[in-house]
Amino acid sequence: MRKVLVCGAAFAATCLAAVAVPVGAHAAPPVPGASSGPSAPPAGEPGTAAPSGEPQTGDSGSQSPSASATTLPGNGRPGADGEPDGTATARAVMVTPQLPKFRTYAYGKDAAQKIDAYWRQDARQAGPRPVVLILHGGYWLQGDKGGGWKYFARRLTEEGFVVLSANYRLSPKAHWPAQRDDSLAALAFIKKYARVWNADPARVAVVGSSAGGQLATQLGTLGTGTRQVRGVVALSPPNNPYLAYQDGAKPGATPGQRKLRRAVVDLMNCEPGVTVGAEPDPETGAEPEPGTVTGEVCLPLLDDASTVTHVSPGDAPMLLMHATGDFVPVTQSTGLAAALRAAGVQATVKTVEGHMHATDMLSDEQTYPTIVGWLKGHLKPGE
Repeated sequence: MRKVLVCGAAFAATCLAAVAVPVGAHAAPPVPGASSGPSAPPAGEPGTAAPSGEPQTGDSGSQSPSASATTLPGNGRPGADGEPDGTATARAVMVTPQLPKFRTYAYGKDAAQKIDAYWRQDARQAGPRPVVLILHGGYWLQGDKGGGWKYFARRLTEEGFVVLSANYRLSPKAHWPAQRDDSLAALAFIKKYARVWNADPARVAVVGSSAGGQLATQLGTLGTGTRQVRGVVALSPPNNPYLAYQDGAKPGATPGQRKLRRAVVDLMNCEPGVTVGAEPDPETGAEPEPGTVTGEVCLPLLDDASTVTHVSPGDAPMLLMHATGDFVPVTQSTGLAAALRAAGVQATVKTVEGHMHATDMLSDEQTYPTIVGWLKGHLKPGE
């Protein structure tokens, strides 16, 4: 039985074959030990904590489809500063397939270290499926593994992938490189317990948006990037936080660019313009922010957070996408792509017409097919 759902315009292109959540679909937790869910992984070690206790949310694949109306989260509703805040509303009609299985796990001890798994129950003889790890955006300050990405994740399961969407510790409570450390820990968790979802730990790609895109490109370049992931797709990634910091100080900076500048300071816990032993500002008399690391320490942190500094032969191929009116400009990716190509690594930069950012680009009818085609080309589902 199939259902018709009313959903929104900013997500219309993605929603046309996406899966929607009927009311109450995740209300009841699964019965422990039920054959429809995955077997519980063994107890994990610190930093790669195995699922413990009952999952936070239950299987949704057995729910009966029904017609309903909902507001879809995405990334288009402006926040208080006039820039996208990670949510969107839209209206369009879509026909949805059966929901995939869905559970939430802890990959570490911190409350933020959670990961959602979406997968299809395959026949026993089916081979392991390739994996897509999703990292959300939100200036490294906000955002969630659910949000608009859950519809994208469900649709990807129809394309033959196992999808896991991770949260990570946010600034200003957690400073760089905590966000990258969490992304690496989530990746290690996926590979360790791949059998639970019939996933192939050797075929993993990472998809990230905005701040999550910067984390995704970091995973693709640390050490020999292909030892971590087979490919990276990043939407509006601020691959060079120091460049974003500088852009936010320009006279014509948008509210989003100014917010991103402040977010870089919170992420690094440092002010690049403040030097060790600095006197108060001669014009304003302002003292350096208390507890803020000074510039001599800040610049090495910013270098580490700039993905281009980690590029080397053997890194993961990348698809980098920006909108023409994006407040994270395409220059954040062209320099990285040039460095990757110089190292012999495939890198593609694409632009989408319009004033969009990150998951807003999924409203363009070509974005989703471009991403899926690229992922299939590098992960080859069905093999």
